[in-house]
Amino acid sequence: MIKEDEKQTMPRRSMRDYLSSQAKQIKPSGIRRFFDLVSGRKDIITLGVGEPDFVTPWHVRDACVAALEAGKTQYTSNAGMPELREAIATYLYERFAVAYEPSNEILVTVGGSEAIDLALRALISPGDEILIPEPCYISYSPIATLGGGIPVGIETFAEDNFKLRADALQAAITPASKVLILCYPSNPTGGIMTYEDWLPVAKVVEENDLIVISDEIYAELTYGANHVSFASLPGMKDRTILVSGFSKAFAMTGWRMGYACGHPELIGAMLKIHQYTVMCAPIMGQIAALEALTNGLEEKDRMVESYNQRRRLVVKGFREIGLSCHEPEGAFYAFPSIRSTGLSSEEFARQLLEEAKVAAVPGNVFGLGGEGHLRCSYATSVPQLTEAIERIGAFVHRLKTAGA
Repeated sequence: MIKEDEKQTMPRRSMRDYLSSQAKQIKPSGIRRFFDLVSGRKDIITLGVGEPDFVTPWHVRDACVAALEAGKTQYTSNAGMPELREAIATYLYERFAVAYEPSNEILVTVGGSEAIDLALRALISPGDEILIPEPCYISYSPIATLGGGIPVGIETFAEDNFKLRADALQAAITPASKVLILCYPSNPTGGIMTYEDWLPVAKVVEENDLIVISDEIYAELTYGANHVSFASLPGMKDRTILVSGFSKAFAMTGWRMGYACGHPELIGAMLKIHQYTVMCAPIMGQIAALEALTNGLEEKDRMVESYNQRRRLVVKGFREIGLSCHEPEGAFYAFPSIRSTGLSSEEFARQLLEEAKVAAVPGNVFGLGGEGHLRCSYATSVPQLTEAIERIGAFVHRLKTAGA
C-alpha cells in the first residue's frame, strides 16, 4: 500500500507515455497532410485525394431517402442485410467469375478500410510478416503494425508497369511470412495484373502457404483489359479474402460501404471482431448500396468512360511537358516521374503547391519505389485537369530554366 507522502514523489507520466508503442510508431497520413493544407482554398487545383468528382446517382440517394421516410433506421444483421449479400454474390459471380455463399462467406463492412482492418486483425499474431507490394495504398502498413505484425515492402517498378513479379515476392518470403496484401488496379500507380501476370504469383502463394488479402476496390475502373480477381485463379479462392466496396465505381465515398468475401472460417473470425467494434454497417447505406448494385451499372460505365478520357489527357500532358509517365491501366491515378527536375518528391510537391497552386501527393508516402514520383488523381473535371497540367508545365519549365 502506497503511503500518502510517497504519492507526492512518484513521477507523473506525460500524455504520450500512455500511448501504446504501436500508436507511437505509425505516422500520420501523408495524403491527408497535403489535403489539409489546401482545405478551403479556392485558388488551389487539387489532384490529391482519390475521390470521384461525380455525386452519388439520384436513384441511389432516393433509395436512402425512401428508407428514412419508411422508418428504416434499425440495426441489421451483423453480417449485413441478406438481400445485399445476395446482390454482392450475384455481382461478383457475373462480373468476376468468383462464387461466394451469401450466408457465411460475405461480410458487409463500413467501407473497404474496415474490411482490411478486420482481415488483418483476424489473421495477425505478434511477429507475423505481412508482405506488401509497393508503392501502395498508405493504410496497409500502419494497420499491420497496429495488429502486431511486421510489414515487409516489396518494390515494384515503372519499367514493369508496377506489376508484382513472382521472383520479387519469393525473395521477400521468410519463415515468418504469413499474409500477402494485393491492390490491383493499384493506388497510386494505376497498374493492373492480367491472368498471365497472376499465375506465377499464385504459384508462389501456394508453395509458401500464404493467405492473401486482395483489395479490389478499383476493379471496375480498368481501361482496355478487364479486371482479373485473384480469388478467381485456380486454388486461390480459399486462400484469398477479397475486399471491395462502393466508394470508387459507384461514387459513394462518404457512404462508407464495403465488403469482404472469403472462406467461412476467415469471414467468421472477422465477423466476431466486427460484432464487438462496429456491430453493423448503417442500414440506410446498405439500402443505397443494394440500389447501386441492382440499377447502377450503366451509370458506372459512363463514369469509367469519362475517367478514360481524362486519363489520356493527363498522361499525354505529362509527357509533353517532359515528365515521363507510365500508362495507368486502372484506377484514376497517374504516377509521373519527377526525377528529371532534381527535386525529391516532397520538395516537388511542396513547391508545386506554393508556386503553382496545384496540390498532388508526393510519391514517397506510398512506400518503396514511390520516391521520385507524384500521385495525381484525374478524378476531377477536364477544365481543371487542363489548367493543372498547364500550371505544372510552367512550374517544371521554371525549374529547368533556373537550373540551366
